Amino acid sequence: MSNPSLVILAAGMGSRYGGLKQLDQLGPSGETIIDYSLRDAIDAGFKKIVFVIRKSFENDFKEKVSNKVKNDVEVSHVFQEFDTEIEGLGAEVPLREKPWGTGHAILVCESVVKEPFAVINADDYYGKDAFIQMYTFLTTSVSVSSYGMVGYSLDKTLSDNGYVSRGVCQTKDGLLNEIKERTKIKKEANGIFYCEGDELHLLPNDSVVSMNFWGFDHSVFPHLKNRFKKFLAQNHNEPKAEFFIPIIVDELINSGQVKLHVMESKDQWYGVTYKEDKETVMKVFSDFSKNGEYKIPVW
Repeated sequence: MSNPSLVILAAGMGSRYGGLKQLDQLGPSGETIIDYSLRDAIDAGFKKIVFVIRKSFENDFKEKVSNKVKNDVEVSHVFQEFDTEIEGLGAEVPLREKPWGTGHAILVCESVVKEPFAVINADDYYGKDAFIQMYTFLTTSVSVSSYGMVGYSLDKTLSDNGYVSRGVCQTKDGLLNEIKERTKIKKEANGIFYCEGDELHLLPNDSVVSMNFWGFDHSVFPHLKNRFKKFLAQNHNEPKAEFFIPIIVDELINSGQVKLHVMESKDQWYGVTYKEDKETVMKVFSDFSKNGEYKIPVW
């Protein structure tokens, strides 16, 4: 089986955070969250990295992130714009200001990704264990009918500074049965709740949630194209509609075309959903260096 690649989704602009958080320096020596993910991925065995970015910050991104990666790792940059052409799509993509979401971000990588691959968000810290589990899966178990995901315990993925959205997973025997996007999730004194309309609904603390860490065979690209065509037909005049990865995964599972294996990480997830999260993450990264979890600088 060929060595897998890692696709890092970094084209989002971080609207709630209020800036380009992918390039925010949070570590003791100016490390970004992506620096830690790259370090963990390369240590786990990944030798090919594909960054999905925007042309508007290409130079800044390369200077602060890509150029640090050592020469023995292959690095590519792919652009996700609202008008990025999808080869062989066979459907007109209407122009708009906002890109089409995470499913679209994977589609723009088809020309450079020819092997099994993992997908992560640029602004999430996943922990070492997740990359080790995913690399093992992609080099031993992935296939045209077997994809993977690293899941996290809900209580390890929350922000103290506001609501979050999470894909809440239903699993059986290590396989994903269903994934439901829940918005406005927040921890209260009496538990973790999500809001639906005017009602609050309790979620178990240890609910398995997706943090957008996926493992795919190359065969996912035709599936993505077929479903993106349908999505465009249904949302042609919807300027804010997004083509999310869980939409595709759910359809593939329900149609019986794919089984999705859920690997559960015991690590704490960290991210900067809100500006106020920055101080927390900076302290965590500082503690990592003090206890020897990471050598500083990481490169």
